[in-house]
Amino acid sequence: IDKDALDAQVKERKIQEAAEKAEHERFAHHMKKNDKLMCLLEERQKNEIKDINRALTEFHKNFQKPETRREFDLNDPQALKKDRPARVSDDDPRCTISGMQKFMGEDLNHDQRMKFQKEQIREWSLQQQKDLKNALADQKLADDLYDKFRIELDRKIMEEQRKEEESRRAVCTATKNFNKIQVAELDHKNELEKAQKMKDDMYEITCLLRGDFLSENPDQAIGPGGKHNVLVDRWKGMNQEQLMAIREFQKEQVLEKQRAREQERRRDAEWDRQRLQAARTQLLWERHQQRQDQVQRRDLDAVNAGLSQEQKAK
Repeated sequence: IDKDALDAQVKERKIQEAAEKAEHERFAHHMKKNDKLMCLLEERQKNEIKDINRALTEFHKNFQKPETRREFDLNDPQALKKDRPARVSDDDPRCTISGMQKFMGEDLNHDQRMKFQKEQIREWSLQQQKDLKNALADQKLADDLYDKFRIELDRKIMEEQRKEEESRRAVCTATKNFNKIQVAELDHKNELEKAQKMKDDMYEITCLLRGDFLSENPDQAIGPGGKHNVLVDRWKGMNQEQLMAIREFQKEQVLEKQRAREQERRRDAEWDRQRLQAARTQLLWERHQQRQDQVQRRDLDAVNAGLSQEQKAK
């Protein structure tokens, strides 16, 4: 396994992760900054909209009162109090056909009524034109404010993008310079390690050439316990002295074995002699015992014969 290459890859990976982490942190910082800017702009827009609504409310309150509207008479809460009788006089303009207060041919106030209606229509038309003009002005003001807000927002976004691009270029330049420095340091380190490795290899070769393994020094097999403690993985065989000592020891063993056999043979012969001697002694004792028994039997027979003669004589 190429440990140096793996270490270099791990180091490059750490550098890349550090650069990515810095990039993410910088991007997160810009995102937070943009979010804060958006919040400020939204707050500003809300305040502007609130001011516009307040201005519209003040305008409606001051210049568009409910009692000035043309349909106010339909929603007037004081309508019943202000209402008059169904007919006050014959020229009452409220006397309609459905009220059955006036009939065909009784339209005595036609000219005045028509004039009043035309005046009323003219006022309604002027009021509608004024309302439309105010609505268009309000819409134009709102559109202008929105356009200004969008232009300002686009300008700030472009500025942030420009700053982000400059920061990215600066980070890329710094990363490139850092990588160049790291590559130079790695090359220098590899050269030093290569030189050290060649030096170590030459030293190892010299040690092997001058060492006990290739020179077959028999003393290298001597263990820490002395000459009798042999290291089998380093043993190169026995020398002449050891071989002579083994041969002498084997001769001593042969002589010792011969002496032991001779002693055993002599011991067996002695045991055989002792057994023969004991058997001979036993045989002589048995013969002596038989002779004594015969003598005693003859004496006993003689005594018995004498006693028998004496008995017969009586």
